[in-house]
Amino acid sequence: MAQEREPLLNGGGNAAPKGSSAAGVLPSLARTVLKFLMWALFLTWTAGIFLYPTKPAQAVFRNLIVGLTRESLFGITGGIFLAFSAPILIIAFLAYVYISFFPSDHVENKKLRSLSFRLWTFPVLVDGPFGVVSAVEFIGIVLFIIYVVYSMTYYAVETVSLVSEFHVPKSFESELILEVIGLRLGSVGLFCMLFLFLPVARGSVLLRLIDIPFEHATRYHVWLGHLTMALFTLHGLFYVISWSMQGRLLEQMVEWKQIGVANLPGVISLAAGLLMWVTSLHPVRKRFFELFFYTHQLYVVFVVFLAFHVGDFIFSISAGAIFLFMLDRFLRFWQSRAKVDIIAAACRPCGTVELVFSKPASLRYNALSFIFIQARELSFLQWHPFSVSSSPMDGKYHMSVLIKVLGTWTEKLRSIITDVQEQNKSDSESQSGRITACVEGPYGHESPYHLMYENLILVAGGIGISPFLAILSDIIHRIEKGKPCMPKNVLVLWSVKKSKELSLLSAVDAQTIRSSVSDKLRLDIQAFVTQESVPPLEDGIIGDDQKVPGIFVKNGTTMSGLVGTGDNFWAAMYFLASTLGFVLAYALVQVYYVKPHNVVAWWYLGLLFVLCMVAGVALPGGLVVLLWHLSEKRRLENDRWDTASSQSPRTVDGDDDAPSATVAGLRTTRYGCRPNFEAEFAAFAERAGDAADVGVLVCGPQGLQTSVARECRTRNLRRGGGVVKSASRAVFHFNSHSFDL
Repeated sequence: MAQEREPLLNGGGNAAPKGSSAAGVLPSLARTVLKFLMWALFLTWTAGIFLYPTKPAQAVFRNLIVGLTRESLFGITGGIFLAFSAPILIIAFLAYVYISFFPSDHVENKKLRSLSFRLWTFPVLVDGPFGVVSAVEFIGIVLFIIYVVYSMTYYAVETVSLVSEFHVPKSFESELILEVIGLRLGSVGLFCMLFLFLPVARGSVLLRLIDIPFEHATRYHVWLGHLTMALFTLHGLFYVISWSMQGRLLEQMVEWKQIGVANLPGVISLAAGLLMWVTSLHPVRKRFFELFFYTHQLYVVFVVFLAFHVGDFIFSISAGAIFLFMLDRFLRFWQSRAKVDIIAAACRPCGTVELVFSKPASLRYNALSFIFIQARELSFLQWHPFSVSSSPMDGKYHMSVLIKVLGTWTEKLRSIITDVQEQNKSDSESQSGRITACVEGPYGHESPYHLMYENLILVAGGIGISPFLAILSDIIHRIEKGKPCMPKNVLVLWSVKKSKELSLLSAVDAQTIRSSVSDKLRLDIQAFVTQESVPPLEDGIIGDDQKVPGIFVKNGTTMSGLVGTGDNFWAAMYFLASTLGFVLAYALVQVYYVKPHNVVAWWYLGLLFVLCMVAGVALPGGLVVLLWHLSEKRRLENDRWDTASSQSPRTVDGDDDAPSATVAGLRTTRYGCRPNFEAEFAAFAERAGDAADVGVLVCGPQGLQTSVARECRTRNLRRGGGVVKSASRAVFHFNSHSFDL
């Protein structure tokens, strides 16, 4: 169990030979120093934000930061940026150094028992508005609530005392209190917005550093979005009430000051934010996804007019996180321009579409990854996420996804493929270019969680089996090829509505399980058909699903590796060049334009600040991306693969021994019931043995996640309290990227 594991991302070197422990002292020391620097900087930064409302903290800020930078080239804007935005950029740079020199070469077993790991995987809340919440997430939620309540309470008390101290006339006292509290609400909202853009940078090095995949981090963006927009809405509402009481509402709302805060841009920014907020609410998003998607593009209006509203020096509070998002967005735009070959596209009889894309052999991803797909025949703007259903070991040159047909976009995709299949039945060699696909990603975990446990439970609902197909294939291939692999006991609990969905098991690339594999792996697949009480008449042939005629589309090239796991060296160079370019552009604007022409308008300085950020990303950053792209192109030319003349992408290297079983053959199907997680987990724990660590991964609807998380929490609490001594420890992970879209 303590054996060393194979690197997930092939970015690390070989393991050091025995007896070279002395040679590993310096790397270990460097790793510790880097982690200490990042933690020290992060804690200092967050402590500064938390304490900023207090008078002592503001005095320190004015004396040390603003005082030292006021007379510099960058002025007060540079001081504020240095205090609130620069730390997150420095942490990002250190993160690139860390993951480049110290990749996650292996997953140590002691990590399972570490406190930090337990806090990330133990579900504290399983019901309520936040869904399933781990211990770390719960601590984060509590800290944000404490920060908002404490800062606003402090500001309110301070405002009332100031008004009474300066003996403001009674007729004007209420209006002044409203405006000052409204101002404080806006400042707290800006600090919350500092964190708002960090989770939505899909390829962010910060997410990779702490191993939070994008589809999980979007939860944090949603929570922070609600909080930020609530604060900004109250900010505007307090001013509107004050202006109405003064009888100057319309006059104040259309005011666009040159010196000071410009009100009209603030109104426009708030209106754009409210549109995004309302359409992102779950009932609206669920019924009108396209409305949500298109209105969310108003974030550009929201950010730009916010810069107009507050000017450059206030906007620089949250500029660091916005800059990281701009870096990620530009890189994603560059990657997603390329059209990708579709090796195979087919509609399965169970109502699911399978797409197999061409990819370069050097593209790195794991079995819990997902990609965003655009079909230009369906929409030029819409990108939809889908879990990868193939493992990295299935083939060097392909990656597949399974798409359940549920909405308008997927319905159109199926109709296109079905029409082409009908046309191609008479000519098996015909090709069609009716699908122009673009791919963004892959994204996912840095750590292979499915390889961290000897005992693994996979719980899926419907199409949620898709990433687990990749996991099963990955485990089987690793054992088959003699590569390090921890799982020895794997239980799959899969709930479907109709029995025809069970044929999705045939999508596992490693269909056959040889005797050499079955001796090392105990695989049990329990399927539950909830809306059928008896097996259908065709149950015996339901697995014959792979003989569906497909199509082949060659109108592009292979997937690009600019986003997702990417190349750490080029990604770091892109970040460094863009950041230095932004700083240089702002310095040049100050020296050759702002100071010579005495530019003082706040809104105009805010515009120049944003343009410098864009210039830094697009010019020096764009040059690095171009060189990165050319380097990748040369590497692809040395590793060409003719998709048209290739064999099936499901070809797997291995011996020709007769298989002892198939994946579908290991399935036990129960009709008219749902899984009893308490009984299933107890039976699995008994087989695993006392004190065994059990990894639990779940993909499916929110209700399924809640049920599994509740059982995991109960078993952990019982074991910790000594009620059930024989119960194994369950470590809970969930992956929201397999939600049906």
